[in-house]
Amino acid sequence: MKKYIIAFSFIALTATTVSSCSEDFVDTQFNQSKPQEDIKTIEELQSFVYGAYGTMRGASYYGCDFLMIPELRSDHMYSNNRSGYYTTVSNYTMVSADTYASGPYTAMYTTIAKANIILGTSNNLTWSESVNSTEISEKVKSLKGQAYAIRAQALFDLLRLYGQQYSGGTSGVVVPLQFNPSANMARSTVVQTQAQIESDFNNAIANLNGNSNNVFEEKTVLNTLSVKALMSRYYLYKGNYAQVRSLVNDIISSGRYSVAPYDSYLTSFTLNNAASNSIFELAVGPIAALGSTSINAKMNPKGAYVNMPVKTAAYNAIASTDVRKQIFDTSDAASGRYIKSKYSNTNGEDNIRLVRYEEVILNGIEAELNGGSATKALDYYKMILSNRFKQLDYIVPTTVDMTLLKAERSKELIGEGFRMWDLMRWGGPVPKNATNGSVTANIAIGDNKLAFPIPQAETNVAGTLVTSNPGYDN
Repeated sequence: MKKYIIAFSFIALTATTVSSCSEDFVDTQFNQSKPQEDIKTIEELQSFVYGAYGTMRGASYYGCDFLMIPELRSDHMYSNNRSGYYTTVSNYTMVSADTYASGPYTAMYTTIAKANIILGTSNNLTWSESVNSTEISEKVKSLKGQAYAIRAQALFDLLRLYGQQYSGGTSGVVVPLQFNPSANMARSTVVQTQAQIESDFNNAIANLNGNSNNVFEEKTVLNTLSVKALMSRYYLYKGNYAQVRSLVNDIISSGRYSVAPYDSYLTSFTLNNAASNSIFELAVGPIAALGSTSINAKMNPKGAYVNMPVKTAAYNAIASTDVRKQIFDTSDAASGRYIKSKYSNTNGEDNIRLVRYEEVILNGIEAELNGGSATKALDYYKMILSNRFKQLDYIVPTTVDMTLLKAERSKELIGEGFRMWDLMRWGGPVPKNATNGSVTANIAIGDNKLAFPIPQAETNVAGTLVTSNPGYDN
């Protein structure tokens, strides 16, 4: 049997190979009209895993847009409309042909397509590094475990952006479980999509747990702990606090990570594959640099567009003695304050931090405050605060509640793509921001515009079963 590497919906596939210890990437484009033989070697299978990571780092996905959209539609940041970036997103005037709808959608389903190719591959592979059947089997399980986690995360991201969980409906997203470009599938419900996400995450853990290839030192490769960190994010958004508590406890108990201390907080964002607080990051490097399409170009004051200022209230909420105050450029506060330290590389070469230890701790605080231990929540809270102030400035907290937790998530995670999702799961509303940062409306939970439009290229296919989201032009 042959697999055809052709359009998946309207997606072109790209496989990427990479040395795990290198920042250099080599992209291999498979001809869309040429039959591609079944994967026969571990090396080929690994190439597709790296290819999936490569798609995730693209500018429409974690390289920029998917992280910036939730910040622009929030009380954190806004678009000043320079060069026209994110105008329709900010104004809630998106249409089905909008590139901010089609870009992430394409990238996410490309990621899923690559994961499905990996998961559909035979286990009977050869490997240049070993002829031992047990070692080969374990390596295949490791790669498929990563693919399960990748598919789970992409489905979760699709559900958040295009699903109707907060927009008054019940539709989730299309959930393809095998690589079949000719398949015509309808959208699953939100509940069905969630069930598949959970199944994939659980399969990822089953394949990675106890596996000799489960590597913790290489932060650009998923392992059991980084998968559990992603799971803690998913279950937090689902409101399954018991699961979050268990997952966070496993990660903290491992002792493999630590909160970035005061003196190295700023530089932790530039330490590729080396920061003590990094749990999982997408490798970039100079060859795969995002350049003018990177977050740096939109956010950093030395970037190409300087499109995304921080709101005054969000800036003022951080104490002057808090090291997080230093991430901002305030040289021209009249025209806006910008984040300079989280995405500082002007060529967009820094690895993309997908999960930091601090996020996991914040997930744990919230979960403990909702049916867990108030004492443990306070202990977690201290873990972060004690590293954000110099010793002389640190006032030991005696309590933590949801109000403090929400404020702390804002301070710690600003600019990292969380805020709109947080506001929605806390019950809203979501601000609609003008180009000067003022709020012109508050979008209530249940408004159909809280779900992005399904791209026109998807719904315009003859005979498609994919339905659009209400309130748009398709």
